[in-house]
Amino acid sequence: MTTHRTVPVETERMPSGIPFIIGNELAERFSYYGMKTILVVYMTKHMLDSTGGPAPMSDEDAKAIYHAFNAANYFFPLLGALLADIFLGKYRTIILLSIGYCVGHGLIALGDSGPGMAIMSPRAWLLFGLLFIAIGAGGIKPCVSAHVGDQFGRRNQSLIEKVFSWFYFSINVGAATSSLLTPILLDRVGPWLAFGLPGALMVLATLVFWMGRNRFVHIPPAGQSFWRETFSPDGLRALRNLAPLFLIFVPAFWALFDQTGSAWVIQAMSMDRDFLGVHWLEAQVQAVNPLLILILIPFFAYVVYPFCGRFFEVTPLRRIGVGLFLTAAAFALSGLIQVWIDAGRTPNIGWQFLAYVVITAAEVLVSITTLEFAYTQAPRRMKSFIMGVYFLGVSVGNLFTSAVNWAISIPAVTKTVDGQEVVITEAASRLAGADYYWFFTALVLVFAVAFVIFAQFYRGRRFVQGEEDGTIPPAEGSPPA
Repeated sequence: MTTHRTVPVETERMPSGIPFIIGNELAERFSYYGMKTILVVYMTKHMLDSTGGPAPMSDEDAKAIYHAFNAANYFFPLLGALLADIFLGKYRTIILLSIGYCVGHGLIALGDSGPGMAIMSPRAWLLFGLLFIAIGAGGIKPCVSAHVGDQFGRRNQSLIEKVFSWFYFSINVGAATSSLLTPILLDRVGPWLAFGLPGALMVLATLVFWMGRNRFVHIPPAGQSFWRETFSPDGLRALRNLAPLFLIFVPAFWALFDQTGSAWVIQAMSMDRDFLGVHWLEAQVQAVNPLLILILIPFFAYVVYPFCGRFFEVTPLRRIGVGLFLTAAAFALSGLIQVWIDAGRTPNIGWQFLAYVVITAAEVLVSITTLEFAYTQAPRRMKSFIMGVYFLGVSVGNLFTSAVNWAISIPAVTKTVDGQEVVITEAASRLAGADYYWFFTALVLVFAVAFVIFAQFYRGRRFVQGEEDGTIPPAEGSPPA
């Protein structure tokens, strides 16, 4: 039986398990974003009934389901964190939930096939598949993020920020590639392959992670001691300090950002999508975000932060505050685009590309910063749980957006005449056109101002593996602990 290392090695070099984590994240994010990118287009254009006939959803219903899925996807991290921190440990939790994740992709792909439709409707297959994916993708989120930090000790902790940037970089390589490819597969081949390929990549991701099992530091589950640490002075202080940030201000950002996959996709359907010599499919426009991330991560790390550091300290809370204001600016620009569309014009998709530049800059400032912040502010045995609380904030933001879309949806009124269903009034929205975008712009502006006040009173503590409990990691090359 292999005994795995339970504390980081004492070295100034990069931990040997990091390439396997980055490779796993690359393939898993291709899988996730490949499916997510085409979800709204599939529901509004390609959805079938159990007979194989067209049965598209309304825009509001598609947005509501999309954000309900996102909310579930970011709710299950809290349960995954508890499973990892108390019972299984991060590694075994990731492997177990990844298998269910693969099953979810298979269910969605099966729903568009003849044998699948003979059992139940494509909509039912989709909902079951999304549930499995939400449990799998959501459950492993806090474990993978915390597992990255677990590989570092006191001597190489200075590399954590760089690795989290590369971790996020790999996420966006996978997201960019799949966002460009799966819309083409959906358009030219069909949903079975467009959803099936991401499923195959998830199988690959699981295999890569398993291959790194003997290179990783495996922090053992805390068992009942998890509750003692959670309700210790350090644990309660961390929860008290981080709860407002993760459950109030983080949701405000994600309530807007995740609409790049719903409202902005639907908006792109009414735009001139010939730009830079390319005719963009409406779902493909989402690839702009991960492509920009690949540019903006090093730009902020090596240009913006050092430059600003000459004049003031670039703290995590200051980054998040600026990011919230940029989020409002991005949605204000999309509101302006919608004003043009409402007036009967057909603006070029280049304007939405510009909105993506602004909201991606906000993502670098808010999302990457809070990902690192969540890990460093958590005591040793609470790191997955604190990550789960952070992701719960993303869920709250998406639940809010889903609820808004359910609330503003006015269903079509139909009447049966001579045995045929006739539409009396079309489906409509209580926040039609640009009003929808102005509502969310005003919302995040209010939260951005409130965050500036909150940041003045935040007091936290930084935790790194091995520091707070006096554990001294073994020297490089010594046998596993």
